[in-house]
Amino acid sequence: MKKKMLLLNTMVLLGLGRVLSTPAYASTIQDMESQKSQIQNQRQDVQSNIKAASDELTRLQAEQDQMKAQLERLTLAEEENNKKAQKTEADIKETSKQVDQLEKEIKLLQEKLEKRNDILKDRARSMQESGGNVEYLQVLLGSSSFGDFVDRALAVSTIVDADRGILKETKNMQDELKTKQADVKSKLASLEDMKAELDEMTVQLAAQKKQKDALAKELKDKEAKNEELKASLQSKDSSLANEQSTLEQNIKDQKAAEEAARKAAEQAAKEAAKKAAEQAQKAAAEPAEKADSPSPKAAPKASSNDVAPTSAPAPKASNVVTVGNRWIGNSAYVFGGGRSQSDINHGLFDCSSFVHWAYSQVGVNLGPLGSVSTETLKHAGTQVSSSQIQPGDLVFFDTYKKDGHVGIYVGGGKFIGAQSSTGVAIANMSSGYWKQKFNGRVVRI
Repeated sequence: MKKKMLLLNTMVLLGLGRVLSTPAYASTIQDMESQKSQIQNQRQDVQSNIKAASDELTRLQAEQDQMKAQLERLTLAEEENNKKAQKTEADIKETSKQVDQLEKEIKLLQEKLEKRNDILKDRARSMQESGGNVEYLQVLLGSSSFGDFVDRALAVSTIVDADRGILKETKNMQDELKTKQADVKSKLASLEDMKAELDEMTVQLAAQKKQKDALAKELKDKEAKNEELKASLQSKDSSLANEQSTLEQNIKDQKAAEEAARKAAEQAAKEAAKKAAEQAQKAAAEPAEKADSPSPKAAPKASSNDVAPTSAPAPKASNVVTVGNRWIGNSAYVFGGGRSQSDINHGLFDCSSFVHWAYSQVGVNLGPLGSVSTETLKHAGTQVSSSQIQPGDLVFFDTYKKDGHVGIYVGGGKFIGAQSSTGVAIANMSSGYWKQKFNGRVVRI
């Protein structure tokens, strides 16, 4: 009988050993994991190329914006230049008219001067014939031109006052016309030079615009090609992502199937072992039954499948720095709020009730909720130096009174608390308002 039981137990152990051996699909999962790793590497390369394409698009767009701005400036310059050229051309026409008018006036004056010249010569001959100064006549008649004649006549001291008046008037008229003519001709020359310069500038601006238009088109073409490349890369990345997702699901399904098979094999082995033990027990009890001697009924053996119920793990005290994040952007500060379940359900806290609620979520009781305040909280734990501050410590601030505000330190110079302006929020106590209000009190719960 003992040999029979030993053989049976050996068979059960061998069967269980086969069930718990390496799964038959391990190599398949390994292949899929390897393929998944290759796809991830490909996606990294594609995403790197997408980023490069995006960066190039950003650069091209910035260059395009600069080009557009420059083209706008060139267009504006061309418009202003054309206006100035048109005005200059009008000024040239007007000045040309003035020159023509002066030419006519000069011609009339010359005719008048010639007549006066004849009159003065006749007067000089009359003076000689009536016994006048011969030298005076020779001086006048020896002039090479009318201007020279006038200058000589003015130089002769013996000329009569009437002649001197005529000569001076004539001389002034002549000088004035010459000055006007010189000024107008100078103005005309200047305007013509300006017109020539403006025409040249217009040609240059047109050439610049043409060049910029060509560059702008080139940039636009590059943008289009880059957009096409980016879209192609994104499509490839999406395709690879689908492949990766499919592989991950296949791996998950395969592992789940293997786990189910493993558990089924374990259960079958346990049932086989239990059956073998029952058979062995029955075989051992047969001699006693044959002898008609009662045997005590064995107490039922606890099954390996019976598992004692376990409670959910208690929350860690360290979680107190993050447990309140659910209220960020979803709460409001109410002075005296947070002391009823209704207030808590609606996220209505003041600073001390929020601290009380947060610690209660990690299993720490900070006293009766109805009477919690900054005053009770500063005595709720052990005061430590601010240089030893660590996440989870309570920090106090002197606001409307000493220790008028309290929060929970989260690290990095920041704390979470119910703030009067924002509701529950994380604030910086390393600078600005809260740095000024922090009084150095740190309490460790």
